[in-house]
Amino acid sequence: MNKPFPIPVRAITDSPPIPADNAAVREAGHSDDELSRVLELPRTANAFLMPSVPHDATPETLKAAADVLDTFYRWVKAWTFSRYAREVPRLDILPLPDDIKKVLNEVLGEGEVSARVEFKDHALPEWRNVYVQESVFPGLWRVREFNHEGTEIAHWVEASSLPQALIDQAQHAARGDVPDLPMPEGVMNAPSLLNEIRAALANVTENTASRAINLTLLPLSPADYDALLAALPMGVTAIVSRGFGSCRVTSTGVKNVWRVRHFNQKDALILNAIEVVFCPHVVLAAQEDIDDTKERLADLISWMRECAQNPL
Repeated sequence: MNKPFPIPVRAITDSPPIPADNAAVREAGHSDDELSRVLELPRTANAFLMPSVPHDATPETLKAAADVLDTFYRWVKAWTFSRYAREVPRLDILPLPDDIKKVLNEVLGEGEVSARVEFKDHALPEWRNVYVQESVFPGLWRVREFNHEGTEIAHWVEASSLPQALIDQAQHAARGDVPDLPMPEGVMNAPSLLNEIRAALANVTENTASRAINLTLLPLSPADYDALLAALPMGVTAIVSRGFGSCRVTSTGVKNVWRVRHFNQKDALILNAIEVVFCPHVVLAAQEDIDDTKERLADLISWMRECAQNPL
């Protein structure tokens, strides 16, 4: 199933998307199959703008949506931030009426981070396809889950550093160690790099710092890239963080091993790395993000209620 994140959002930029299969990524040694899994992203960075209230929403709908959002805000305000917390503020919007969903989708908007988990070759019932979009409020995420038959089974908004569903499914679909595979002819540095990754994996916990291997600075042959891709194949999780340039993060077939690639505003690859970490910190919201979101969310709710009381 190849399903785009199916939530209507307010357009922030009209810049055309950049195709994922660009020459810079291919030169880094990634296959066309891998390239097709990377999310598309726009060329420009998004600045925070307070979302607009839908002009066609009735005062009753705006008030109802504000009340729903206020309940969620109270949970967020009382929550003590923790990077990988399992118990996080969560607002179930699947059962809400369509008109209220529409208002919530509009006012939450679209932020800098998009992610997905897709199981294309496996259809076990316990696996979930997950689609995540950060809102314009950092650390506030919209999450939808679909079962292996393509039926939506969950839809919620949560406050967190990153939805745990992304990490859980990435780990669920991966093996725990780096396989010992035969090396192709012409390989130079791949064996030592894989041994370094194996050593780092032995010490990974949720709190350990990332062990990053910068492939950009290393002399690697095409055979080295082939060996690394064979031992660390493309995983099920893909994350894109857009800003001044972009960062594209993908899980691999080995738990706690990630590919992290940074691109400049011209979409040229400037850093190609492998990170051994529970989750790359570059895509995580921080305590400061959540604190800022609490203030902005309160302002949004007040604005929605004012618009409901004084419609144009």
